[in-house]
Formats: sequence, C-alpha cells, structure tokens
Amino acid sequence: MLHIEDKDNQLKVASSYFYNVCRDDTYKIDGVKRDSNLFEAILKSYSRNISTLVANTKIIADIEENYGKISEPTFYSYITILKKLFIIENIPAWKANLRSKQKIRKTEKKEFIDPSIAVAGLGTNPEKLLHDFETFGFIFETLCYRDLKVYSQSMGGKLYYYNDTTLEVDCVLEIDDGRYGLIEFKLGDTRIEEGAQNLLKMDKLIKQKIASGDTHIPEPSFLAIITGDNIARVRKDGVMVIPIGSLR
Repeated sequence: MLHIEDKDNQLKVASSYFYNVCRDDTYKIDGVKRDSNLFEAILKSYSRNISTLVANTKIIADIEENYGKISEPTFYSYITILKKLFIIENIPAWKANLRSKQKIRKTEKKEFIDPSIAVAGLGTNPEKLLHDFETFGFIFETLCYRDLKVYSQSMGGKLYYYNDTTLEVDCVLEIDDGRYGLIEFKLGDTRIEEGAQNLLKMDKLIKQKIASGDTHIPEPSFLAIITGDNIARVRKDGVMVIPIGSLR
C-alpha cells in the first residue's frame, strides 16, 4: 500500500483521484463518452450535501446553478455510473417495523465511499475544516460509515440510519444473524451527551414496542457513540464512547 507522509501530497492524491474519475474512469465502465464537467458538478454538489437527507430534486437544482439544465434521466444515469465505480454509496433508511405514528424518513443519506472525495469536491483541507466544524462533522460521519463498513464486513454488516419527525439515530449497524447496534457520530465531546440521549430514547422506544407487541425485532445489542476523542469509556447509562481511531 502506498503511504504518503507529506500532507500536501496526500491532498493532491485525493484531488487527482477526484478529477481522474470525472475525466477517465467513467469512460472505462462501458466505453461511452460522457460529459466530465457534469460528473464534476454532480460530485461537487454531493460534497456540499454530504451526510444529509437532501432530496435528489434539490441536488439537481444545485447542479443546474453551476452547470446548466439537465434532465432527471440524465442525472440518474450519471449517478448509476458513479455507484458502479464505487464512488457514491448512499446509506438507506432502517426498515424495522416499529409501527410508529411518526413519519419515518426514507430518503437515502448522501454518502461517498471515502471522505477524501468530499474534501476534494469541496476544495478544502484539514486546516480549513478546523474552522468549519459543521462541515467537518458531516465529513467525520462519512469517515465513520466507511470504517464501520470495512470492519463489519466479515460479519455481513449492513449500515442504515433512522430518522422520524421526533428522533434521529445516525447509524444502525446490523449483522447477518439479526443482531444490531445503535450508533451516533459526534466529532467533539460537547455533543456526546446529546448523542447518548438520542440513543437512549431510541432504545426506550424499541423496548416499548416490543413489550406492546408492535414489533418483532430484538432489543439492540449495544448503544455507542463514535467520537473524534481519544478516550474510550462506558457511561453509567451503558452507552459506549468509542474513539474513531480504535476501530481497527
């Protein structure tokens, strides 16, 4: 594996990969020449909306502001190519039947296979992200999804999110035997309590639905917060706090 120590060169590799995808790799899929500028516009719009539930119609509108008019069939055909190239890998909604009265979001969460693509698409760098923690948080979420996919694949791990009008959980990690865990991604310590409360509310909801016979899923096997901190611990309420660097 190529290991690049210099940070500037690391960023150049990510940027070079971004533009090579747009100009060369898309042609290799089926030999059809497509508009590299449109691929670039799509990837940059995805970068601006990374880790969100923004509708595709809004993505198209955003692209049109920077590129020009495109049709929905054209947009979806280009998205299909990017999925085949393993550039885009969205996160679907968790389909557990909780018989909730709340409207459950079903839009796929916009994600790249690797957070460096979003960094290149935004034209940013680590120093700039330290002054923009909102954007950094979205990119951190992509990083967490990537690592969880890698480290859970031997167990048939699948990733989902949950979002209704009152409650949101960043990630549901489910493995082949049906066990699953609820996970929140929080970049800094200041939001760990918020993440823990989300997880505990979701855990309570599931247990209530099980007790009333409104669902047939099991209780979650664990509740965890993945953070950018470097101290692993288990809170008194049972929620695990796991540094991203320990997922190895």
